[in-house]
Amino acid sequence: MKIGITCYPTYGGSGTVATELGIALGKRGHDVSFIAYSMPYRFNFEPNVHYHEVQMLNYPLFEYPPYSLALAVKTAEIVESENLDLVHSHYAVPHATSAFLAKQILGGRKLKAVTTLHGTDITLVGSDPSYARITRFSIEQSDGITSVSEFLKKETRKIFEVENNIEVIPNFVDTDRFTRNVNCDDRAKFASEDEKLLIHISNFRPVKRISDVLKIFAGVRKEMPAKLLMVGDGPLRASAFCGASSLGIESDVLFMGKQAEIEKMLCLADLLLLPSQTESFGLVALEAMSCEIPVVASDVGGIPEVVRHGECGYLAPVGDVSKMTEYALKVLGDNELRKKMGKNARDYAIENFSMEEIVARYEAFYEKVLAD
Repeated sequence: MKIGITCYPTYGGSGTVATELGIALGKRGHDVSFIAYSMPYRFNFEPNVHYHEVQMLNYPLFEYPPYSLALAVKTAEIVESENLDLVHSHYAVPHATSAFLAKQILGGRKLKAVTTLHGTDITLVGSDPSYARITRFSIEQSDGITSVSEFLKKETRKIFEVENNIEVIPNFVDTDRFTRNVNCDDRAKFASEDEKLLIHISNFRPVKRISDVLKIFAGVRKEMPAKLLMVGDGPLRASAFCGASSLGIESDVLFMGKQAEIEKMLCLADLLLLPSQTESFGLVALEAMSCEIPVVASDVGGIPEVVRHGECGYLAPVGDVSKMTEYALKVLGDNELRKKMGKNARDYAIENFSMEEIVARYEAFYEKVLAD
């Protein structure tokens, strides 16, 4: 198949999944064209995988450049030049809207549009009054719709009352790439032999509850020697610096910025913290699990579909810093428990979220859409 993929190319779950999917499809013999305003995060040039940049006109009348229109035009151009069979939009706003416009531009040309819903495109951005009607319209005009979790499927139906069929295809992980392979020399750069190493990875936005991450770590640090790796970047990074200082843990919190090879960071850690306000899936939790890293996270959204409480880690109510700290200490204070949970986590990831299985499900979904 010849497939176009539109996504946000930034550091985050939807763009990561879209990019990994496109690369995997290319390796399986499909011709894949990424269409975005910059090269997607985790993008690698591979045979059959191409990148096409959406260029924007800077004009004084445009206080906010109309990216959705430029994306629609570029998508139509690439459909024609690459003879695409379908366009797969990741994150409803504005990608699904632009795909609909591209189909209108192309007139009678037969083109299928698939939309994958990732989370805040439904629960936050898409449900805002300024976008709600166009989000619903774009979803309803898609030829095929998937969501990354049962939770998100239910939320979409509740918020938008769409009648279209929504197929749940969960996110996936490359279990060969994300595997436990600790280099003791690398770990020593961040923590001494007697220190535990915790990690948090996100885009540092309010929904990630960065202050809770720091408070949980502060509670752990009172009981045992430990370091915390804060990986990523975003609007709350500066306040996180201040928060670490106010808690007196600044010397034990290491801000790593964005990291291209997340698996190398995960493999060094003993525990992942993910106390989010909401997560429609929790891709970073799955990647940690594949690396045999237990997870302490919020019991919200799609996380319980990924992290099995008491087996792969522990889940607690949103904002319950005390309970999450208790769970973190329980895992970190018992090496046998930590190793057992790590093995359970990897086994669960392999059995339910392997790249090979999930990518095959996307292929089958594409074929079904193209056949209709």
